[in-house]
Parts: sequence; structure tokens; C-alpha cells
Amino acid sequence: MQIMKVDPRALKENPDRMRQSKSSPQADALMLATIKAVGIVQPPVVAPETDGGNGYIIDAGHRRVRLAIAAGLEEIEILVADAANDNPASWGAMRSMVENSAREPLNPVDQWRGIERLVALGWTEEAIAVALALPVRQIRKLRLLANVLPAMLEQMAHGDMPAEQQLRIIAAAGQVDQKEVWKAHKPKKGDTAPWWQIANALTKKRMYARDASFGDDLAQAYGIEWVEDLFAPADQDGRYTTNVEGFLGAQHEWMTSNLPKRGGIVEVNSWGQPELPKKASQVYGKPSKSDLTAIYLDRDGKVQTVHYRMPEATKPKGIAGDGQVTGGDDADAIATPRARPDVTQKGHGMIGDFRTDALHDALGRAPIEDDMLMALMVLAFAGQNVRVDSGADGTFYGGKRFSRHAVGLFDEHGKFAFDQDQLRVAVRSVLIDVLSCRRGMSNSGMISRIAGDAIGADEFLPNMGSEDFLLCLSRQALEASCAEASVQPRQKVRETRAALVEHFGNEHFVHPAGRFAPPADELLDWIRKGAVTDVINTGGDEDNDGHGEDIVGEQEEHADEDEHHDHPKDRDVDSADEHAPDFNRRSAA
Repeated sequence: MQIMKVDPRALKENPDRMRQSKSSPQADALMLATIKAVGIVQPPVVAPETDGGNGYIIDAGHRRVRLAIAAGLEEIEILVADAANDNPASWGAMRSMVENSAREPLNPVDQWRGIERLVALGWTEEAIAVALALPVRQIRKLRLLANVLPAMLEQMAHGDMPAEQQLRIIAAAGQVDQKEVWKAHKPKKGDTAPWWQIANALTKKRMYARDASFGDDLAQAYGIEWVEDLFAPADQDGRYTTNVEGFLGAQHEWMTSNLPKRGGIVEVNSWGQPELPKKASQVYGKPSKSDLTAIYLDRDGKVQTVHYRMPEATKPKGIAGDGQVTGGDDADAIATPRARPDVTQKGHGMIGDFRTDALHDALGRAPIEDDMLMALMVLAFAGQNVRVDSGADGTFYGGKRFSRHAVGLFDEHGKFAFDQDQLRVAVRSVLIDVLSCRRGMSNSGMISRIAGDAIGADEFLPNMGSEDFLLCLSRQALEASCAEASVQPRQKVRETRAALVEHFGNEHFVHPAGRFAPPADELLDWIRKGAVTDVINTGGDEDNDGHGEDIVGEQEEHADEDEHHDHPKDRDVDSADEHAPDFNRRSAA
């Protein structure tokens, strides 16, 4: 091989070159800027013409030659390769393939090392940015790696880079702090580093002495050392500490030792507001003696106090032997923070749509015995979304929605004329119109889930392993789904979700919360509540604390009103209250 200088315009392109696709305008602009700044660093490789010409054909560097012409260079250096003795076209094609396939760009750590070497040779950051066609901000960002722990640099060299803000926080911390934090958060082999946790642990938040409620004794016990802020206003206490854990620990101990009467410590939500107990109402005016007090730490670590009151309990849950209340709202005034539900409200709405569509498909196509079909018809009209106006004879009628199914059972003379198949179709159609699991006023409640479970509507549920539905699941629910599907959970929630979406792309996934079968305790509770209306004049129920007599009394009172009024259509009569005397006679029989 030999090096020589030629006019780039005299070089001929190789029609059989490996890279035939055009480069992007952005990449061309980047290389053109570097050529204008420092020239061509690596000479193009050329070979003499083999068909009798005296020119040179480009083997490698077509883009460099083209942009050198665009930069206006009169001459460039080229590397002339000796032609192969046997089949030169074949060997040239192989060299081009190897060169373009085995190339790898510099990782950020190697870029930083190269920049530091250029700085040591007298290059400025601005000159380096111009030569590399990079922003000066990017050069300064890479130079932050000089302050990073070598173990972290090794992780970054694998392509696992933190965000710029996280990198600035890490680089601003000392080597000792970085070493301790890296030891606690070092990822396993092959995993990415939790840079946000590392940056959060190295963040030096200032906690000011003016916000502290504790004294010097607790400050000394928690190892808090105050540092004077020389730039703070003269009329303010500018002392601060970066020992955040010690500061918060001292504040908590002070709150525990100075709890007010009828008070307690509460947590704060993501907006920094106190999490008051359920049903509590905050008092914004002057608190009374019966009000409760909650103290908490705000985002600055300062002790804050709020007052609230609980609704009066109708009856305490239990009374101890000494007369003290052992249950009720006061006993549980300071509630623990509630955990995030497995499925969000939007997720439950999607489940309702899934169930309804599956239930309707099952009612339209699944095999159902006639006995079950008629039972479902009775069950459907007990749905909470069904409104039935009943007359004195107890007949039921619906609007046009149900009329369109009924008219198909009559002939042109107004007589019943149907076979079993027509009846089955009509019953299925009515059930489809009545039963619904959608959230809102059309929800049939428990009975739609019972019906779906009875006819096997779970088989008609769609695949819930989509991105839209999995976005509605909490981390715990996603990890539980991973365990069920034998998928390894990832470090980040979105990565775990993406793995599940990919896994269920060719499989069928139904979340346990989306199945039709209702929980046994809820089903038994629904049956028990429904059976109460059939018990008339049976005396007080101990479990209802005497409320049974009140219900029966109200029923008898409504019955007396029915006997003295002649307009039944002007009032809404409950099925349990309708004709109580007749009901009592049937019960007695």
C-alpha cells in the first residue's frame, strides 16, 4: 500500500460497493462539519483500475470523497491498495463487507477519555465541539465522567448511561459517598443500574434549622451538624444540614414525645397533604374540644398541625369492662395509608366492558339448557339496572326494547304462535338486553356475574394482555401475572409490562379480577340480603341490632297507607312492601 495525494474529483465510484443506501442529511452535515474543521482523518482506500484504465476506483470511503468535494478540498490523501492476484473483485467485496459489518461506534466513556486527551493537548471545549460537530453542552456532559466512580464508569461503558441530571448529581458527590451508594444499589450481572435511585441517594437536600422543632439534645443524638449558609438573608437563621435522614428522624421523635391530646401522627400523600382517616372532615376554623389533631411533616420537613372531626358513631363496636370504648371511629382515628389497588377504576371499567361483551356472546351462542334459560330470565329481572312498573295484578312490562322481542311470539291474528326455537331466541335476546356488567346505570350488579359464571361466559372473554389494560394494573398485580405466566419481572414497571404484552401476544390472558365468578362472601351476603324481604313479622334480628323491627314496622305502615288510597299508580311501591296483609297470609299458609 502507498499514500498519495489526488484531486477527489478524479476518483471513480465503485458500482459494486457494499453500502448502496443513501446516508441521512443529518449524518452528512455532521461529517461535512468535521471535514471542514480538521480535514479527512482516515484516507479513503482506492485500487487501480483493472480494465486497462489509469484511474483509481474507490474501495472504501465513497462518502468521505463526496463530502470532501462538497467542502471544496482541492486535494486529499488516499491509500492505494494492491490489487489481489486471483479474483480481485471477490476479495474486494469481502473486505468491504467486513469493514462495514464489524464497525462499532464509541461508547460514552471512550468518548470522554478521548476528549480529556484532547484537552490535555491544548484543545478547548468549543474547538472540540466544532471538530466533532457536537454541542458544547454534550462535551461538558461527557467531562462530568471524570468525577464518577470507576465501577460506575465500567457500567456506563456497557451502554447503560444515566440521564444528564442524574449524571450531574452523581458527579457532584464525593467518591466515598458514591462507593457506599453503589454498594447498596449495584445491579446484578446483565441488568441495568437503577440510576434514579442512585441519584436520589446522592442528592444533598438542605434541611434548615429554622424548620426544626427539636433541640440540641436530639440534634446531637442523631448526628446533625449545622452548616452556616453565608448567602442567606441576614434576618434569617441560615443554618442547614444535609443529613436528611437524621433531621427527619429527630423530627419524628420530637412529634412522638409531644403528641397533643386526642392526636396522632399521619402520613402525607403524593401532593404533600395529610392523609386523614376515612370519613374525617378537616376543621378550618377554631377547633372544639371534641375535635382530633393530626400532625405530620411537610415536604420541607417542618412539623404541621391540622384538626379534624369524625362523624358520630351510632353505636360503639364494643365496650370494655371499665366502660372504655374498644371500637368505633375514635379508636381507629389515625388510619394507616391505603395500598394502591391492583386494578384502577379505568381497569374495572374495561373489565365491565369485557364481561358484558363476553356475557352477550355466551347468551347468544353458548349451549344453555331450557331450565337454566328460564332461571336466567327470572334472575335477569332482579338486576339493579332493571326498572319494572307493576300493577295490582303483579304483571311486568317493559318499553320498546323488550316489546321487539315479544312481538315475534305472536301470529298475524294476535295469538301466541311460536316453537321452542323461537322462544329460545326471544329469551336469549331479552337476557342480552337486560344483563350487563358495564359500569354505570346499566350495571346489573351481582346477578350478571352469576349468570355469566353459570353459562361459562369466561370462555368468551377477550385477551386482556394488551397494553391498554395492563396500564391499569399495579406493580403487585403485574408481578403476580408474571408469576402465573412464568415471565421474569423486570427492574422497571414499564419493562415488566412490555414483557407481558409480548408474552401474551400469541396467548390468551384473563386477569383473575376479570372473571365472572363472584367472591363467595359477596355472593352469600347478596343472598342473605335478598332473603330479608321474605321474612315478615319474624321479630328482631340480633345481627341487625334491632333494625328488623323497624323494617317490619315501616312495611305495615305502608300497607295501611295502601288501604286508604285509591291511586296506586301515583306512588312507587317496593316489591317487599306490596300488599303486606296478603303477603302475611301467604307466609302463614
